[in-house]
Amino acid sequence: MKRNQIVGLVFIAVALGAIVSTVYQSDTYASFADARDNPEREFHIIGELVPGQPIEEEVVDNTLTLRFHLSDGHGGTAEVLYFGGKPVDFERSDQVVLIGSYEDEVFLASSILLKCPSKYKPPEADTSEYLYE
Repeated sequence: MKRNQIVGLVFIAVALGAIVSTVYQSDTYASFADARDNPEREFHIIGELVPGQPIEEEVVDNTLTLRFHLSDGHGGTAEVLYFGGKPVDFERSDQVVLIGSYEDEVFLASSILLKCPSKYKPPEADTSEYLYE
């Protein structure tokens, strides 16, 4: 084979590898069941806060932690632990997006993203359905 053909084949192989890698890593929203089955991977999970469950913010070992329950829309519910403070308007958010993985029956969120509440909702949302401790 000529040198140009070899370089072309190597380039095509690298490009295909990059495309396959990108497609594999582009996460769609998963369920808690998927995350439970694959604790070694990080997942993006979208869901809603579970009404009636406590939202606890406390300092543990000199680290601010947030603990709450989330329903994933696929019938799964999980206790979530996040090492950081509660985001502003956490209770008012329409949906919560978590990035993280399972460890010891708790979903450890490395990141929390909030879907903004609709601009058509009244400014004072009722948060009385959540318990605070």
